[in-house]
Amino acid sequence: MLHQQTCFEKLLSFLQGASWALAIAGGGYTFLLFLPFGFIIASIIALFIFLAGCFFAIICEMAQLQLDKLDELKKQTHFLEKLSLNDQTLSHH
Repeated sequence: MLHQQTCFEKLLSFLQGASWALAIAGGGYTFLLFLPFGFIIASIIALFIFLAGCFFAIICEMAQLQLDKLDELKKQTHFLEKLSLNDQTLSHH
């Protein structure tokens, strides 16, 4: 069965990619930007930017997992209703 992505899922995918871009590119750029102030200072600031991007990526991933869980529960409910309907028709014979 093909799964059609909703607008929210597409937006969530985009935000997850942007979060990874913030983590990797933002961390690297910040490190290079603050490198004249010292290696340690640049590393610490870049680490905080990287962790912020990772935090947002994890939040987006958790939201995607919840959507997948909801889809799976809908499938299971559909199968159980179908099974229950078949069971009721068999019990009447």
